Amino acid sequence: MASAAPMQNIQEISTCMLCSKLLAHSVSLDCGHNYCVLCMSMCVFSTKEPLPQRFLCPQCECTIHIDLRHLRRLFEVLKQMMEIVFNVDCEAHGEPLQHFCKDDKQLICQRCEQTPQHQAHTTVLVEDACQDYKEKLQEAVAKLKGIHTECMNQKTHVTTQITEWQKEIAIWKQKVKLDFETLHAFLHEEEKLWIWRLENEEEQMLRRLREYEADLQWKSEEIKSHIQELEAKCQSSAQKLLQDVEGTLSRASAVKLETPEVLSLEVQTECDVAELYLDVKAMLRSHQVSVTLDPGTAHPALTLSEDARHVSHGSSQQNLTVSSRRFTTFPCVLGCEGFSSGRHYFEVDVGEGTAWDVGVCMENVQRDLGMKQEPESGFWAIRLCTGNGYVALTSPPTALELCERPLVVGVALDYEAGAVSFYSMTSGSHIFTFPKASFSGTLRPFFQVYQNSPLFLPSCNE
Repeated sequence: MASAAPMQNIQEISTCMLCSKLLAHSVSLDCGHNYCVLCMSMCVFSTKEPLPQRFLCPQCECTIHIDLRHLRRLFEVLKQMMEIVFNVDCEAHGEPLQHFCKDDKQLICQRCEQTPQHQAHTTVLVEDACQDYKEKLQEAVAKLKGIHTECMNQKTHVTTQITEWQKEIAIWKQKVKLDFETLHAFLHEEEKLWIWRLENEEEQMLRRLREYEADLQWKSEEIKSHIQELEAKCQSSAQKLLQDVEGTLSRASAVKLETPEVLSLEVQTECDVAELYLDVKAMLRSHQVSVTLDPGTAHPALTLSEDARHVSHGSSQQNLTVSSRRFTTFPCVLGCEGFSSGRHYFEVDVGEGTAWDVGVCMENVQRDLGMKQEPESGFWAIRLCTGNGYVALTSPPTALELCERPLVVGVALDYEAGAVSFYSMTSGSHIFTFPKASFSGTLRPFFQVYQNSPLFLPSCNE
């Protein structure tokens, strides 16, 4: 048999030279000889103590270092393989199973091949059948590996989809969270404005009612005085009763109670929250006004477009009319529109500008060197500072933390409520609301323009 020599070599290599049995828990020495650990221990020592670091090989007497190999599992498998290879014989005839019946797909011996059961069958040597099936097994392995690769590719794709889906959901969750935070902030500011309006309506009605109450109190005292005078006349002597009796009657008959003023106690400031605030931008733009720039107030360094909606900082304009209305120290300009009551809203396209001031101011603000941009001086504005971010021009200025850069800024004014609010129309988010003020006189849109940062005022239709 062709495989006998290799199997014999394997058997010799895996056999202990001391006990002539298959190696168990082997020790492989530098000289190339192999021994069982137990045999080596019994050879070197008379006890079962661990092997020393140096000793003589029992066969070649070379001084060597012990190299304990962790091959326990390997030799257990080898032992099983040797048992299978050297102990597989035909149960019926006791001869080696050297043939393979292709029809019955089983191992047979040479005598089995001659029996009627296999005589007409196709038989081949085990080595040939093994090679055929080995190729088939390899083909099956290759196919399964291909399927496994495809399976792992699909798994990787699904894993990627899971990660991407989780990221996408996280992005949307963050967006929803920010949108609701924006809405909460906006509604909080709107709540304060509506409360201010209700308080203002309450104050005005109470003033009128109290004035009427005071008038009635005064009329009551006047009537009581006449009653006392008439009663005194009736109880006095005839001479006193008749003295100026016509004048007394005339004064009493002249007393009249005016028809009371009919005051409606129905609340005029009605707010349907669900109807008004489903769309922040739509709500703001319901009060939008079209703003244009007033060239008579523009600083000489500012250039206005023909339609008075675009302003930039450039070279000084020549032959400008000298006017106390014109800003002379800072590059500012006002809007033409004035607001002395009601609610108004306008937008400013600030674009990618690196610095600007946007807001409203009193019409009579100082416009020369002593100008101070703060509420106490009649200014309510926010500013983008080059390198320093956004601030509200309170006193002192208030730093503003914005999540994103607004390209269009909305300015909302509620005159009666004393409120000036700013919004990023890029995201529809609230930026800042100044503390409640008491306005008097006319307010106008206010802008300060810096180099390379032009401003544009879109119309209501844009």
